[in-house]
Amino acid sequence: MRWLKLFFWGVLATMVAASAWASRDRGVLDALAELVADPWGLVTLVDLYLGFFAFYVWLAYKETSLAARALWLLAILTLGNIATAAYVLWQLHRLPAGATAADLLLRRPARDEGPDGVVG
Repeated sequence: MRWLKLFFWGVLATMVAASAWASRDRGVLDALAELVADPWGLVTLVDLYLGFFAFYVWLAYKETSLAARALWLLAILTLGNIATAAYVLWQLHRLPAGATAADLLLRRPARDEGPDGVVG
């Protein structure tokens, strides 16, 4: 899991640095207007946001709280891969030593649930 932590720290640092650099040129809304006017720019945005929603499907599966799901969706839609990297890093931080990829990817049962997800 160490390589995943390094990768997502790299994604987070790169995106924060790139966003700070781009912000010095012009605001995101000014750039968005230009991007949407270009057909390939629009296709790129559609592709990007479909990827965000694909990631969010997994996140919504992992999170059982409606509030957490809504807040993470807002974060992803506004911060993009900064939020996706932060979420994965948060998930990795919560894992116990010796955890497997399944522990990262699958939902943990609530304290009162059995392994099949049934409360009892």
